[in-house]
Parts: sequence; C-alpha cells; structure tokens
Amino acid sequence: MPLTAAVWKQDSTKEFPTPERCHILETYNTATDESLSIARARVEPGITTAWHLLEHTVERYIIVEGHGRVEIDDLPAVDVEPGDVVIIPAAIQQRIANSGNVDLVFYCVCTPRFESRNYRSLE
Repeated sequence: MPLTAAVWKQDSTKEFPTPERCHILETYNTATDESLSIARARVEPGITTAWHLLEHTVERYIIVEGHGRVEIDDLPAVDVEPGDVVIIPAAIQQRIANSGNVDLVFYCVCTPRFESRNYRSLE
C-alpha cells in the first residue's frame, strides 16, 4: 500500500515508563507502514537502561538532548551527545546510561518498525 501525505502530531501525555528503566513516546509506529518506526526515548540522570536486544530490527539512536554512554555488544563504551547517531544491528545487545545532569533524550528509528514481540530483555 503506498504511503499518503500526513503529519503525525506528538502527544507527550502518551509517554510511558518501561521495565528497561527509560520512558518511551511512540512518535510514529503503525501497521500501515511496516518499513520503520520512530520513538522518543528519555533516560533520567544517573540511570542506565537494562541490557536488551531487538530481534529482526535495526535500531538507530539520534541523540537530541543530554549526554550519555552507550554500550553495544563487545564494543568499547562510547560517550554520546546531541547530534550523534548510534547504529545497532539486529540481535545485538545494547544499553545506554545517562551520564549528565539533565534527561538524556534520543529518537529511536527502527527498521522494520518496532514490534514488542522482537524485544528481548537480557537481565
């Protein structure tokens, strides 16, 4: 089915906490567009998210606010800040820590779109 022009309005009242220790706002995720999804993630100061992975889903973090430290599989931990993009291949363990004094905010762009059945907690 071809996409049609649209504007998706963000509704911050729909943000929810996750067992992963972050807050998620589904910005764009619909079964009518299987190609991708976009979510805003927010991690509070001093918090590290749980180790997890997404099966069958490539994830990209686009850092927009705050400072963090991301860990992906066996790579050395890397500090991230606004403007940085993190690429996480499917089925690779990951977590991110907020190393700053304000909320760490980033967008998660998933291809294909995020589906909860592909999420695996590793803790």
